[in-house]
Amino acid sequence: MYCRLAAVSLVVLAQGIAAAEARECAQSPGKMLELCVDVRDGSALYEVSRGGTQILAPGELGLSFEGETAARFTALTNPRRNSVDTSWEQPWGEQRVIRDRHNELVVTLAGDTPLNRAVEVTFRLFDDGIGLRYGYAVPAGQRVKVTADRTQFRPVGKNQAWWYQALGQERDEYLYTQTDARRITLAETPLTLKGDNGVYLSFHEAALIDFPSMLLAGNGTGTLTASLMPAPDGSAAEKTGPFTTPWRTVLIGDSPAALADSRIELNLNAPNELGDVSWFKPGKYVGIWWEMHLNHSTWGSGYRHGANTANVKRYIDFAAKNGIGGVLVEGWNQGWDGDWIANGDKFSFTKAYPDFDAPGLAAYARDKGVKLIGHNETGGGVENYEAQLEDAMAMYARLGVDVVKTGYVRHSGEIVDAAGGKQWFAGQYMVRHNLHVAEVAAKHRIAIDAHEPVKDTGLRRTWPNMVSREGARGQEFNAWGVPTNPPEHLTILPFTRMLAGPMDFTPGIFDLAHGQTELTRRVQSTLATQLAEYVVLYSPVQMAADLPENYDAHSDAFQFIKDVPTDWEQSRTLQAEIGDYVVVARQERGGEDWYLGAITDENARALRQPLGFLAAGVRYEAQIYADGPGADYRTNPQAYRIEKRVVTRGDVLDLTLAAGGGTAIRFRRLP
Repeated sequence: MYCRLAAVSLVVLAQGIAAAEARECAQSPGKMLELCVDVRDGSALYEVSRGGTQILAPGELGLSFEGETAARFTALTNPRRNSVDTSWEQPWGEQRVIRDRHNELVVTLAGDTPLNRAVEVTFRLFDDGIGLRYGYAVPAGQRVKVTADRTQFRPVGKNQAWWYQALGQERDEYLYTQTDARRITLAETPLTLKGDNGVYLSFHEAALIDFPSMLLAGNGTGTLTASLMPAPDGSAAEKTGPFTTPWRTVLIGDSPAALADSRIELNLNAPNELGDVSWFKPGKYVGIWWEMHLNHSTWGSGYRHGANTANVKRYIDFAAKNGIGGVLVEGWNQGWDGDWIANGDKFSFTKAYPDFDAPGLAAYARDKGVKLIGHNETGGGVENYEAQLEDAMAMYARLGVDVVKTGYVRHSGEIVDAAGGKQWFAGQYMVRHNLHVAEVAAKHRIAIDAHEPVKDTGLRRTWPNMVSREGARGQEFNAWGVPTNPPEHLTILPFTRMLAGPMDFTPGIFDLAHGQTELTRRVQSTLATQLAEYVVLYSPVQMAADLPENYDAHSDAFQFIKDVPTDWEQSRTLQAEIGDYVVVARQERGGEDWYLGAITDENARALRQPLGFLAAGVRYEAQIYADGPGADYRTNPQAYRIEKRVVTRGDVLDLTLAAGGGTAIRFRRLP
């Protein structure tokens, strides 16, 4: 009997050792990438290779929970595999039809704590990157607190990084610095790296729902570990019952363009839940905004109040005359007087100032083929906003307002919740709030353009009324001079912040000095660069941000803003070096015209651009808006030239970019 039991025990032990030593691997569809996962020495580890060369060294997996010691993983079991190759269509976007081609590997990790006893990890491998997420089988009704995300990213070799310090009081509105990746302390995502092996990586997340935003903590050696934006009690997330985490994503390519043209973020989100959203029309808008940043008028009431009926009519008339569909009005509602940031809980989202005739202006705009764009600045008073949200959205719908710009101007870590706790701008509390706003708005057929937002993670696929966000240093910093954005900023954004999704940068400033003499208090670009921004920095809602009189003074250059679409059939990043220059081309959705934008940093640059993206056998009129003779963002920013020439896909254009300069081109198909 003893011998029989011993034999059985040996069999069980052998099976346990075999399970513990199990290793599962999967390749991407084109065999570009391979990912392997295993369990060793109590840790669950994954690693990634590209073309047979290791890109990510073995890094840890898993979450930690309140009340449990850090789990030790003992086995990897139940591998499951699947392959997908399908396409889907965006109702609007930078690319109409998107291919989703990936291989999937799902494994179960066995751990030695109750909540980590059976952790499901799903890996999806695309040829240009990976996504991974966790599923936890928490018993129904049981509430748990996540204290840490242990996911590691361990890039191989030496890497340069473009990043800024996370958890700053101004949220995500910081300039990027370029450093050795080993100098990263705590960074926001998307976090982009360039390796000395020629490989580019960008780390981010997808489908951020009911979970804190992920940051990345460096340890001085190049290893990055997920760090969840904390709740007031120091925990990270509170969940009830079974749950899955957002996807942790890594884009992998051999050029900056490969990162910019990836669609992994969208493919890792669930399909459209709203159904027909044809009520939202991508387009351009003007508005009462820049004039207040220049201190020509005020948000608050009084004799300098910008959002008065007569002034709004002036913008509506300008929009109608120039074929622009929207007019944004900031400062229309009661609550702006005094210290509105400190008193965000005093805003009304339904009561206008007496000099703003909301119904009359909505009708006036409608008669001219223009719509008002709503504005809801909360000052971080989230509870006050949610209490009025349904009534506000219902009122806007009655007025024909189908886009609302939201705002949360309060120092990060100072948003007060219903219990009096202080919340970070992208912790679980604000992630829930942002989605709640979008869901209520969707019921009323209203789209949301969020400023001071939770970062984009591709949720626009699932909720297509989440049309754009800010979430970076935008154009307003070019009015304040604190200092203004340097030229290289525009050549970094496409490969960092813009990897997350559309950005409402508010381009198109023509009066670049706006009365300032010091360079660092002016817009640090040429006028041609301002035109190129409409192509390089994607958003389905694009503002012509300057004052009407400044566009009237340069009506020939303004023609490009009038012509350029905001919805695209396809988009291609043609050439780029992060922080130096970028060239992007996009084809008009449902049309045959193409548009190109090229931007350089503080260095003048000559680029040769083949036109192979154009259709074969077709002649185009290239309408070129370029830096003029002597143009320089420091001394002569408004010098530009406009020329036309006939081109085909076999031609090569010489793009001459001034310091801080750019080029914008419309390729109009000829009969």
